Amino acid sequence: MKIVIAPDSFKESLSALGVANAVEEGFKHIFPNAEYCKVPMADGGEGTVQAMVDATGGKMELLQVTGPDGQSVKAQYGILGATDGSSDSVTAVIEMAEASGLHHIERDCRNPMLTTSYGTGELIRDALDKGINHIILGLGGSATNDGGAGMAQALGFKLNTIQGTSIGYGAAGLSQLAHIDSSAAHPLIANCKIEVACDVDNPLCGPNGASAVFGPQKGASPEMVIELDKTLNHFANIINSTATLQLADDMASYPGAGAAGGMGYGVMTLLNAELQPGVDIVIKTVKLAELMQGANIVITGEGRMDSQTLSGKTPMGVMQQAINQQIPVIGIAGCLGQGAELILEKGMTAIFPIIPALAPLDNILADAHGNLVNTAQNIAATLKLSL
Repeated sequence: MKIVIAPDSFKESLSALGVANAVEEGFKHIFPNAEYCKVPMADGGEGTVQAMVDATGGKMELLQVTGPDGQSVKAQYGILGATDGSSDSVTAVIEMAEASGLHHIERDCRNPMLTTSYGTGELIRDALDKGINHIILGLGGSATNDGGAGMAQALGFKLNTIQGTSIGYGAAGLSQLAHIDSSAAHPLIANCKIEVACDVDNPLCGPNGASAVFGPQKGASPEMVIELDKTLNHFANIINSTATLQLADDMASYPGAGAAGGMGYGVMTLLNAELQPGVDIVIKTVKLAELMQGANIVITGEGRMDSQTLSGKTPMGVMQQAINQQIPVIGIAGCLGQGAELILEKGMTAIFPIIPALAPLDNILADAHGNLVNTAQNIAATLKLSL
């Protein structure tokens, strides 16, 4: 019997690999001689780097970079092990939040007029300096609203004022932008395939744009939101008038352009990056479909399964791969929320929550491993009955 275990992390308790290990432990009580294939998964959000490094036997790189408020912070990114058996590691996975995330700034000090994505650019630059020619960038959780301007500066793009001096950090600096010079940009950008994990479809500007939708959670007042939106629109106008970028059309209206304070727009226009659903990128990179071949059952899951799971979350991506190969798929979750039954209607065989009794949240998070093992063992025992 071949059992594929491909879960997301259980936030604040277990990594995706930790979840997979617990499920395997529980199943082995019932099926000790089965073939187990553990594939830590993610959907482009928090935990994606660690999951993909674990899934491919890669490594982490730790750097000192510029945080969103201009202060130095520690940030890491992953270099994946080769999934084709070769010894070369050529793919880097970077989460924007590592260098430019909200968690780097105290809630009362957040100001998207001043925060910069420069540190994210430093992570990308380090990967390019190592000769990496494929970068996966996860958006989300950023403290910035600078359209990726800081990132561009870190990669050698010259963003200058009308006086010819470099613009400052954040949206405040971006509002002074008059000219973009890409001649000194990192020379390896052109030969690097950059895929961006993006699960929102917001445009750059307007009532559904980056500033209006995401600005308030980054500390923007209603008045500031208006200024931020004007600044991103100004940025788009400058980029559209920069002949050396050779844009086919105005990308400001593209779905996802407004992701991460306009970083979606910045990477599309300046780095020629492609935006995709995060779980699709992960599935393709770790070769999940190939690993599933010949499996008798697939186990997936995440910390909470509910109606939001249907919107491109890890269990749905894993389930679709299993359905394509006519393999039964079972979900395991920390808890179930409203709409979880809709997942069954989409084709999942069954879903099991792991919490055995009411308890304080801290206790539930601390007991996740044991509860997962017990639930997995019970699932396996039920499966054995059916065999």
